[in-house]
Amino acid sequence: MKTIIEFKKILIAVDASEYSQKAAKYGMQLALKLDAEVALIHVNEFLMVANIAGDPMMGDQMIVLPELATIQKDSVNHLLAQLIADFGTGITVSQMIKTGDIKDEILETAKTWQADIIVMGTHGRTGLDHFLLGSMAESITRHAQCPVFIVPNTNYEN
Repeated sequence: MKTIIEFKKILIAVDASEYSQKAAKYGMQLALKLDAEVALIHVNEFLMVANIAGDPMMGDQMIVLPELATIQKDSVNHLLAQLIADFGTGITVSQMIKTGDIKDEILETAKTWQADIIVMGTHGRTGLDHFLLGSMAESITRHAQCPVFIVPNTNYEN
């Protein structure tokens, strides 16, 4: 296993949560100190689209849903651009947007990109929430081929 000073490729898993923003900040600060490259990864789960139409016999108007994939893509692009603007000064940052199972996509990307470390936040679920929903961070930590740094959801400064 590499020592921390040998970490040159940092994969940071992000979503739209405040926990993810803390992880992005921490991961990019680490990259700046280590002169490492960063890849931000966001995974969209598979979209479930409903076909909603009105019934003209009942006088209902048809409801037209905007293209959900386009809205989602625009939102993710905005999120990644904002994270880079906020924390990416002085480092090389690439962006990866994947679709599929979050855990599988992060693990596969870490492997193929040859990440030295994965940085991610945790929502910090406990009790019944943790039992029912599990912990994505815990699952990735168990299956990753490189170290995983989990930024806690507690408040910290710096």
